[in-house]
Amino acid sequence: MDYKKVKTETIAVTRNIEDFTKGTNNVYETVTILSKRSNQISLEMKEELKQKISEFTSTTDNLEEIFENREQIEIAKYYEHLPKPSLIAIHEYLNGEVFFRNPHKEHQDDF
Repeated sequence: MDYKKVKTETIAVTRNIEDFTKGTNNVYETVTILSKRSNQISLEMKEELKQKISEFTSTTDNLEEIFENREQIEIAKYYEHLPKPSLIAIHEYLNGEVFFRNPHKEHQDDF
């Protein structure tokens, strides 16, 4: 998913708790789903940032040769201004873009 194109709030917003119980009928289960999705998004963003910054790493470890790289700073600033992974996860959940299942509930239905 392209997180740069997600149009969501960049700050925390008061939300209706009823919206979070529609898919699961349990707010705690929803929080777990949001937490796991937020971690997935965070890892993807971190890997992408590492990959972009690794292009600018130098092969020498000499402290005298360290210099300020404007492009690297701009990339870091760009990622700082993206919405937080938890806000992206909430946006995806409320728009029905998150797939989830509870294997414990599925297993209990078999009995």
